[in-house]
Amino acid sequence: MAIYAPSAPVFVARRARTRKVVLFIMFITAAAVFGPKAFATDASAAPVQLDTYTVGSGETLWSIAADLTPEGRDVRDTMADIKAVNAMSGGQLQAGEQILIPQS
Repeated sequence: MAIYAPSAPVFVARRARTRKVVLFIMFITAAAVFGPKAFATDASAAPVQLDTYTVGSGETLWSIAADLTPEGRDVRDTMADIKAVNAMSGGQLQAGEQILIPQS
């Protein structure tokens, strides 16, 4: 044992105290980052009414959105709405697949 080395109980106590401080700092950081998101709401948004649509053979997301888009609205906006409701990352569809369509 070296002359300046702390004794075993002191070393264990320091390690435990350091561990507690690090965990406390991590907890405070996580609360600061994720806390506001847990309570964030958009109270002004009205609930969206959804219809179920079965994809036909040869249909694409563009063709479905084009058929459903009201006059004066961009088809890309309708596509984005459909993708958001169905949590789709791409636009690939298969015949027979059921997707949710937001009502206009």
